[in-house]
Amino acid sequence: MSPKRNRPIRPSSLSSRQSGQRHRGWLRRWRCGLLPRLLLLLPLAPALAGIAGTTPTATAADDIPVLEVSRLTTLDTLLERLADRRVVYVGEVHDRYEDHLSQFAIIRGLHQQGAPLAIGMEFFQQPFQEVLDDYVAGRIDEAEMLRRSEYFERWRFDYRLYRPLLTYAHTHGLPVIALNLPTELTRKVGAGGLEALNEIERAQLPTSIDRSDAEYRAHLEAIFAQHPQGPDADFERFLEVQLLWDEGMAERAATFLQTHPDHRLVVLAGAGHIEYGRGIPNRLARRLAVPAATVLNGSQRLVTPDLADFLLFPRAVSLPASGLLGVMLETGAEGAGIGVQGFAEVSGARDAGIETGDRIVQIGTTEIARYADIRIALLDSSPGDTLPVGVLRKARRGRQEERLDFEVRLH
Repeated sequence: MSPKRNRPIRPSSLSSRQSGQRHRGWLRRWRCGLLPRLLLLLPLAPALAGIAGTTPTATAADDIPVLEVSRLTTLDTLLERLADRRVVYVGEVHDRYEDHLSQFAIIRGLHQQGAPLAIGMEFFQQPFQEVLDDYVAGRIDEAEMLRRSEYFERWRFDYRLYRPLLTYAHTHGLPVIALNLPTELTRKVGAGGLEALNEIERAQLPTSIDRSDAEYRAHLEAIFAQHPQGPDADFERFLEVQLLWDEGMAERAATFLQTHPDHRLVVLAGAGHIEYGRGIPNRLARRLAVPAATVLNGSQRLVTPDLADFLLFPRAVSLPASGLLGVMLETGAEGAGIGVQGFAEVSGARDAGIETGDRIVQIGTTEIARYADIRIALLDSSPGDTLPVGVLRKARRGRQEERLDFEVRLH
């Protein structure tokens, strides 16, 4: 996970609409293969070679980096430059849709070059590798993959951001590699340090951890200092968790490359794990020397020669809004279905007659047993759609618990 992460989607977000919706034509143009025309890239090292400094200042003109605009080129050129790289790291801001469209375009382009290709993803945790294998092989469907991988509990960012990537892997049989360590492990280290782990948990740690990178440490110290800290906050434990994430993902990627010498690997992770090579790239290179390249979105970044090998400048694109019930959910309560705790200011569920305390047990054709089922049931919905919603209502005034069905207009 990125050291500085955007806030993930929580259950309460079902009551708020995504802002800044763009026309669905973006998606159609992307599917028609026009995305490469929207992307520009710049090989940094040649453009900045010979510049005396990397950080611009107001007093030293010779320290100001200069990018030659005429060197801007296209995604096709990038793909040609990546043709001989065994590993390609493509960073992202997790909720930035254009970053995921860029990742998809690169994966599709590299796959079309013909060499066997695999995709390593930060967004899935290593204990769930078998689930991804089953999905790619067609033994389970998308909904079952999401349930069994615990995607909505462990990652929570809108799955639709990653859906085209997973669908493409499924369609073409591309291996998807779960890179991340289990949350239980990193959470325990964050709370009590490595000494808090038992023998079984220690066996899941990366076999080697390099703590010698002073710039890596300084970068994380700056991030740590920017956030309010509670009385139990401890930078060394924070650092240890970041190291575990980066070393764990690097080791998992290196193991795949060693056991699949015919494959290339595209690693998808938060930009903080890739920029300057300090996170995953350098740590994989320590384990396995292979030709590699790093690719980042260059928007709103201080450009320095060591930031990445290539920068993309895609236009901002908003993920189309999905349909919402307009409810707040009791995800931790026991019992059948998911309890309704309250409603958004605008709520189709309330308008339809659903009440606080009702338990949602069905949406459309999907039976609801846990929070993930609600997200899956609404995955293909849009504002304005109407879905049947079944609830259980508590016994009142001597009446037994009853099943009620409503037609809910999503907003």
